[in-house]
Amino acid sequence: MKKFVALLMATLMVLSLCAVSSAEEISTANAAQVWADKWADVDTSNHVVINYMTTGDAPTTGANDEMLAQLNAILTDKVNAEINIVWISWTDYLANYNLRIAAMDGSIDLIGSSTDWLDAWPNAKRGGFLELTPDMLAKYAPVTYATVPQDHWDVCTYEGDIYFIPEDNYSQWTNHGFAYRLDWAKEAGLENGCQTWADLTTYVKYVKETYGNDLIAIWDADGTAYPASGYITSYKKWRAIDGLASGALWGGYLDDPYTINNLYLEETDLLVEYAKLMKEWDEIGAWPTDVLSNTGSDNRTEFRQGKTALEQHHTQTWTGLVSPKADSNNTMYETDEDADVGFYYWGKEAGYVTRDLVTHGVAAVSAASANPERTLMVYDLLRNDPDVYALFNYGLKDRTYAIDENGYRYTPDTYVSDNDSISTNWWWGRNDDLEIPSAAMNWYAINALYDEYDAIAVMYPYEAFVFDNTMVQSYINQCNEVYNEYMKYICFGQYDVTAEEIVAQFQDALRAAGADLVTEELQAQINATYGK
Repeated sequence: MKKFVALLMATLMVLSLCAVSSAEEISTANAAQVWADKWADVDTSNHVVINYMTTGDAPTTGANDEMLAQLNAILTDKVNAEINIVWISWTDYLANYNLRIAAMDGSIDLIGSSTDWLDAWPNAKRGGFLELTPDMLAKYAPVTYATVPQDHWDVCTYEGDIYFIPEDNYSQWTNHGFAYRLDWAKEAGLENGCQTWADLTTYVKYVKETYGNDLIAIWDADGTAYPASGYITSYKKWRAIDGLASGALWGGYLDDPYTINNLYLEETDLLVEYAKLMKEWDEIGAWPTDVLSNTGSDNRTEFRQGKTALEQHHTQTWTGLVSPKADSNNTMYETDEDADVGFYYWGKEAGYVTRDLVTHGVAAVSAASANPERTLMVYDLLRNDPDVYALFNYGLKDRTYAIDENGYRYTPDTYVSDNDSISTNWWWGRNDDLEIPSAAMNWYAINALYDEYDAIAVMYPYEAFVFDNTMVQSYINQCNEVYNEYMKYICFGQYDVTAEEIVAQFQDALRAAGADLVTEELQAQINATYGK
């Protein structure tokens, strides 16, 4: 029955786009004709401002203002609209983001969101996002609607209504791990870099002994980065349900993903091993002695400068660290011509990674928007119009960026970051068809890692799952508090009892907080969703 419904919807989608013959013929290449056909009878006589809300700190450069002026001239010409960026600062960003959506005061129109880190489903269920009908999308965002596969629309649907537009045609990997100095790892005898946590430990010891006096720290951690799940998933093919809890607390094993477990109640032995290893790292001196109060550190900047030796983040961050030219702040290469950066990703020893969610980045329309149709038109241009895309993503040509003879993007010699940089944090509609590859990136290393991922990657198993947290959110909140309280001690070796005892205390506190009740509710809803 599901296959029949999907086939029927796909057929209707094609018929709705008959002005250009078929969905397969619609792409960024003929977008202009599609818009001419679809928007010919749309009344755009009134000029409107589309307020686009995104997370991040507002830029202050003149280039950003000039870029928006040029962009808005194009948008005005095409759809008699302009865009204004509403920034939600990183300080308490999630709470402020949700409050702005909940205000429903008409001050925002286009919203960047995510199901795994920006509460997309909770906001949809609270009525913050507008239901987007197929007819509406086909009319006002026709290129996007035609080029997003039906199964991707399906995972943006709740109780029959589409709430998001997925950023599903952009190549990225956001799986986490440690970036490290590959040249130093080779000096330590690790010719192939760090392939295991044991290798990482060998590396940490070597760097401390050899370069410790020259570094701020091996990892200038601020005491809030907790790689415990990364350790466990390096050995077990386990996947958390995203967007549920801060600590990857609940999920399933990939050979039986719909049997739900709490990771830290299930994997006692591995968690004890990890606690012991982090105590060893602490004794080696991998981080500052005041790690739990070290909130003012900026380890990534320090890593770029060659002042630290580990940076815990995701693959996309590593792509900007691995190249001498990828970022002018990578001054380690200026002072050490042999510098190189490797990446040890969670899952390497188990031989698996999970592909990004289709809904890792999505766009939504505020349910309080006075101009939802024009909002969709602007989105379709931002995602699919070459001139609009280049301005919004790269800035001012020959000032913010330039194009070399091979079609690669580079930073002009005249570029000064404080004056010429632009920022839009457009993480909700990037498009590989219009991307201009950076000449500064180390594509040899990047493509080699991407090929490694492609060979072992599996699909995220919970894409269609929308959790109703009504009955158990208070328990989830309590479990999050327990997780944050105990992990800072476990992950930085800051405990005075045995590893077995700190893990047992943590598990007892999770059970007391209601972890098992959450597992039971998740299992019931998973059973209902997947027919288990």
